[in-house]
Amino acid sequence: MEAEDLYAHLSDEELVEQIVASNDPLLFEKLYDRYAKMVYNKCYGFAKSDDEAQDLTQDVFLQLFIKLRTFKGKSKFSTWLYSFTYNFCVNYINRNKQRKIQDQSVQVEETEYKLTEDVPDESLYEMKADRLKKALEMISVEDKSLLLLKYQDGASIKDLVNLMDLGESAVKMRLKRAKERLLEIYNTQE
Repeated sequence: MEAEDLYAHLSDEELVEQIVASNDPLLFEKLYDRYAKMVYNKCYGFAKSDDEAQDLTQDVFLQLFIKLRTFKGKSKFSTWLYSFTYNFCVNYINRNKQRKIQDQSVQVEETEYKLTEDVPDESLYEMKADRLKKALEMISVEDKSLLLLKYQDGASIKDLVNLMDLGESAVKMRLKRAKERLLEIYNTQE
C-alpha cells in the first residue's frame, strides 16, 4: 500500500496530531494537498494578482508548518486554518501595504441612532458578475474580504465574530456598510 493511501483515511485532526508528533514534511504535504485550494482562494481575496495570491499561499503554509502545534482541537481544523489564513492575510496587508483596518463602528446614543434602509442580500446576488468584480476591486480590501467571507465562503455572523474578534453588532454594522459601499460603486458603473 502506498504512503498516500495510509493517510487518506485520517481526519484532519488525526493528521495534524501525527505531523506535530513527527514533524514530518511528507505528512504535512498531505495536509497541504487537502487545503491548498481553500487557502489560495482566501489569499486571492486579499491579493492584487494571481502571483501575489500564490506567494501568500506558500507563506501561509510555511507559517502553518511552524505554528501547527498551536492547534488545540477546540474547533474543526478547517475552521482554525481559515481563521489562521485570514489573520495572516490581514497582517500581510497591514505590514506590507501600510493599510490598517479601521474600526468604523461609532458609539451613539440610542435616541440618536437611526437605521438606514438595509441592503437586502438578494440585491448582491442579482448583480452582474463583471460589474460586481470591478466594484469589488474598487472597495477597500477589508470590505472586500468581509463580503467574500460572508457571501462567497458562506461564513456565518458567528464565524465572522470569531474570525475578526469583534462583537456581533460591530460585525453586522461592518457588513451593512460594506454592502452599502459595494452597491453604491456598482450602481455608478455603466
